[in-house]
Amino acid sequence: MNSKSEVIKRRLMESSEIKALMSKDSELVSAIGGAVDCIVSTYQNGGKVLFCGNGGSAADAQHLAAELSGKFYLDRAPLDAEALHVNTSYVTAVANDYSFEDVFSRAVEGRGKEGDILVAISTSGNSNNVIKAIISAKSKGMKVIGMSGGNGGKMSSMCDILLRVPSSDTPRIQEGHITIGHIICELVEEKLFAE
Repeated sequence: MNSKSEVIKRRLMESSEIKALMSKDSELVSAIGGAVDCIVSTYQNGGKVLFCGNGGSAADAQHLAAELSGKFYLDRAPLDAEALHVNTSYVTAVANDYSFEDVFSRAVEGRGKEGDILVAISTSGNSNNVIKAIISAKSKGMKVIGMSGGNGGKMSSMCDILLRVPSSDTPRIQEGHITIGHIICELVEEKLFAE
């Protein structure tokens, strides 16, 4: 049986190894840069960024929306960003009256407009309610930035930009997502407010 210390060290090493792989993945680095440019352009043109995800990805969606709408490093004006699950009355009503698969797509239909961005987060790339949100966003002329892991799942062919963490381990993918998200928030803030 592994000791507690061995498990801790192994998990820390696994996390750092995924980050090292990400830093050497030129396609991923380029895609992150593309996501930054896309978000900056959206804000410059009066658009907003909507986020969706389930479970830990919902927490990441809410976290990253807060970094944009509040602040990251700079004391600056707020940016319009929101996670689509934060209104529990809405989520539970739609899940009850329609289906849990419709909670994000209906929010996109109600709030999204052409020129906005949907950041769709799913570690597998196959979450049905996230897939339906992507379909709704595309039908409205929104750009879609996907965050996934593994082979990208269904999302890999649906997103304008796919940020895929090179792992099939859900916790490691989520750790990669929040790192990518923080990098994007830093660079978006810098380009909009520090240049």
